[in-house]
Amino acid sequence: MADALSPTSAMRVVVVGASSGLGRCAGIDLGGRGNRVALLARRHDRLADAAKEAGPDALAIACDVTDEDSCRAAIEEAAAGLGGIDALVYTTGIGPLAPIEQTNADTWRSVMDTNVIGAALVTNAALPHLTASAGTAVYLSTVGASITPAWPGFAGYHVSKAALEKLVEAYRVEHPDVGFTRFVVRDCGGGEGDSRTEFNNGWDMTYAAEVVPVWRQRGYLSGDLLDVSEFLRTLDAVLRCGGTIPEVTVTPRASRKP
Repeated sequence: MADALSPTSAMRVVVVGASSGLGRCAGIDLGGRGNRVALLARRHDRLADAAKEAGPDALAIACDVTDEDSCRAAIEEAAAGLGGIDALVYTTGIGPLAPIEQTNADTWRSVMDTNVIGAALVTNAALPHLTASAGTAVYLSTVGASITPAWPGFAGYHVSKAALEKLVEAYRVEHPDVGFTRFVVRDCGGGEGDSRTEFNNGWDMTYAAEVVPVWRQRGYLSGDLLDVSEFLRTLDAVLRCGGTIPEVTVTPRASRKP
């Protein structure tokens, strides 16, 4: 495993899902810390704007994680542009909200393609570069995958994230020279503007009004939002640890009531 990087060492980082939400926040922040970053996602126009904020050397590369050829081409372009890859951050994820019996085959396939198979396709493409650099690969997950019971209405998301976590474990077992890390994020809305999470876009808000109170009642929601700066600070630390942190969870501190 690689030694931990110093706070000032520049990394070559690929952030997948960097057009919005936490992925965009991560790409911009890592670029702002002096790293060389490649931002990958489907929406290239959004990526171009994010790359401008991430720094003059930031790359914006179109990538459809559900397409194996697209993943390979995007990773190779990133590796060529960065001169190698020291870290991979997979933030892409979709979470349809629906009763489990109303989650049809197309929805299941879409969720698994994006949240699990896409992670595998990107990782497979990046693996030779990560092995060469003894790098780190980080995958965003959620508390409902393994920390809490599955939440009502969120079966597709939580089943897929549980599969993602087992995927990370499988890579860790077969490729010990790369630091594979499960990074669980609880209750974080992202940043401002395009950096705000779009996770609930397309939800049936009538159904959401039924299940969200249940989530609160059962204690699945903390009642507060994690400041995105805390997520970013922790992510930077994980990437600099030399792959020695197999899993980490960031969660908001409950507000202190008078």
